[in-house]
Amino acid sequence: MTPGEVGAHAESLAGVKRKGTTTRPGWYVDDRLVARLADPTTLVVRVPLTEREALLEAHPRTFGVPPRMESHHKVEVYLDRADPAAVRRALELAWNFQRRS
Repeated sequence: MTPGEVGAHAESLAGVKRKGTTTRPGWYVDDRLVARLADPTTLVVRVPLTEREALLEAHPRTFGVPPRMESHHKVEVYLDRADPAAVRRALELAWNFQRRS
C-alpha cells in the first residue's frame, strides 16, 4: 500500500483533513490524530487499545507495536507489506475513535 492510497482512503472519511508536510503528512478529524506517516514505509495509526490486539493477531505482517508505543493507543503499519483491507479497517477504527460525535 502506498502513502497516496492511505491518504485517499483517510480523506474519504467524513471530516478528515490532511496536515503536516509533504514528507510527513498526517490525517486528522476534529483536530485529533487519525494517522501520520512516520517514514515512507511506516504509518502510525491511533486505534483503541481494545481493538489493537485483534489487528495484531489477524495481521502480524501488517501491524506492529514497538516498545515505545505499548502504553499508547497506536499501532505501526508497515506499508511495504501491508494488507490494504486491514489498513483501511485500522484507519476507520482510528477515525471513529478520534471523532467527536
